[in-house]
Amino acid sequence: MKKTNVATIDMCNGPIVQNVLVFAIPIIIGNFMQILLSAVDMAVVGKFVGEDALAAVGANISLIYLIFNLFVGLSIGANIVTARYCGAQSEQDVEETVHCSMAICLLSGVFLAILGIAAARFFLELLDTPENIMDAAVTYLRVCALGFPFTLIFNFTRAIVNAEGDTKFPLYCLILAGTANVILNLIFVLIFHLDVFGVALATVFSNGLSAVLMTVRLCRGTTAVKLRIRRIRLVKSKATDIIRIGLPAGLQGIAFSISNVIVQDAVNSFGSIVIAGNTAVINIEGFLYQAMYGFYQASGTFISQNCGARKYGRIKKVLRVCLLWAFAAGFGLSIISIVFREGILGIYSGQEAVVAAGAIRILAVFPLYFLCGLNDVLSGAMRGMGYSTVPLVISLMGACVLRIVWILTVFKAHHTLVILYVSYPVTWGLTFMAHFIAFHICYKNLHKKKVSKNLFFHE
Repeated sequence: MKKTNVATIDMCNGPIVQNVLVFAIPIIIGNFMQILLSAVDMAVVGKFVGEDALAAVGANISLIYLIFNLFVGLSIGANIVTARYCGAQSEQDVEETVHCSMAICLLSGVFLAILGIAAARFFLELLDTPENIMDAAVTYLRVCALGFPFTLIFNFTRAIVNAEGDTKFPLYCLILAGTANVILNLIFVLIFHLDVFGVALATVFSNGLSAVLMTVRLCRGTTAVKLRIRRIRLVKSKATDIIRIGLPAGLQGIAFSISNVIVQDAVNSFGSIVIAGNTAVINIEGFLYQAMYGFYQASGTFISQNCGARKYGRIKKVLRVCLLWAFAAGFGLSIISIVFREGILGIYSGQEAVVAAGAIRILAVFPLYFLCGLNDVLSGAMRGMGYSTVPLVISLMGACVLRIVWILTVFKAHHTLVILYVSYPVTWGLTFMAHFIAFHICYKNLHKKKVSKNLFFHE
């Protein structure tokens, strides 16, 4: 494939440690900016509107992740398939994958916007959202739903350019969007007093900005990874591969979200103060998670490109590097968060009861939070090799079924926040062991099938 005018990374040659870091760090910083969009929303409403408004925003977090995860999973499919054909240097297949991905993206975005607007109150009632914050929570979700297409466009376009090895331009977009979000939040809340409606509107505008910038970047590409608006269409063979890889990834995300929604429902039973504290910690966890998520992306993309280039000997080397860095990032930030928990929680709320409620979750969950990232890295590695159903099944059992069983049994018998939150590290540990064993089985199967001419090995 021709060289692009944007700096990209050679994933199939050269030093793995250096290339993984160069690839992952912009993703991590960029994802921090995305989390900042949510953090600013909550910090502004918590400081300048009140705890009920903070709880109204927080009541939507798990729900929005649940709605989005299936379709964000499809963007992972777009990334893996595009990377595979980039590694194989098959320009026609890359072009078809890019335009098919964007067709899926646009259809999904319109559907999500309609669903979010029409069913906002219904979804929030299912979560037993307290009546005193219901109207504000519905308003926040409906306004955010208007921006769902922008969010998907950004995720798909970023997935596509990441597959080629460009992770820096999406970072620049998110820096601009994050800056715009901070400014608009302050304007809408402090000057126009739009409260929850204002922070949601600021998020929509900033997401729209990042989507437009990424679309322009993709349209101006100089390689096969280039978008031509008139060529956007569904291609059966490429849509099949994207869905085969991406749908299980999305369902895996939904499995996590379902368990989080169930936990949120349990948290709601403790009242708005605990909801506010839990909301603040979920946002802090977002920073920890995204610090590891970059290595999940690197794992899947690097391994997929190397499979496309048929350089199977680099797979385990890539995995070891990604696991090491994910552990270092997750564990290091967890320790910092535990030590400085009161000061960090104080950013979100000045109320001592909210800080105390949040501290309970930090102490129960953060010591083993790195396991969450290691699970993702192993999942990404298996998807990069073409095995997407295996990590889905493991996650369904570990993150969803076992966590629900815990809540229905252990938590029901001992109705405390500590017991509720301990369900996370317990299920992460069991899931990690299953993922580790499954990866080695998939790796052995890959070596048996590598003589095939087909770039995608069906499970």
